Amino acid sequence: MKTSNDGVELIKGFEGLRLSAYDDGVGVWTIGFGTIKYPNGVRVKRGEKCTKVQAEQYLRNDLITFENAVNQLVKAPLNQNQFDALVSFTYNLGETNLRSSTLLKKLNAKDYKGAAAEFLKWNKAGGKVMSGLVKRRETEMELFLK
Repeated sequence: MKTSNDGVELIKGFEGLRLSAYDDGVGVWTIGFGTIKYPNGVRVKRGEKCTKVQAEQYLRNDLITFENAVNQLVKAPLNQNQFDALVSFTYNLGETNLRSSTLLKKLNAKDYKGAAAEFLKWNKAGGKVMSGLVKRRETEMELFLK
């Protein structure tokens, strides 16, 4: 499966567009729509800049990685909304967190409601509950349940 345009817009909305590299709050340098590594594999560094067109390219490149992760790790059938919610989750938290999550275990057991409830547990950065993550997880959960 591939992320729909609505799914891409969801990710863009939560990530926001930043044309100058910034610390994501937990020490990870980020640019564009949440990119931490350029398409060539080099990590983003302080002081770097990009254009909106480059940010879009970085996002599209990043999506391939996270779509592949969801497609490979999820064994249960998904609708487009569920896939988009999972790609947004994985875009934000990474493949390793999806792989080790109770969300994935419940989903692969076809416990869709149980899996949906797991989204809300992923609301912290650096050990602190973040209001932006609370909102993102609520939105992802709602989309997953559609």
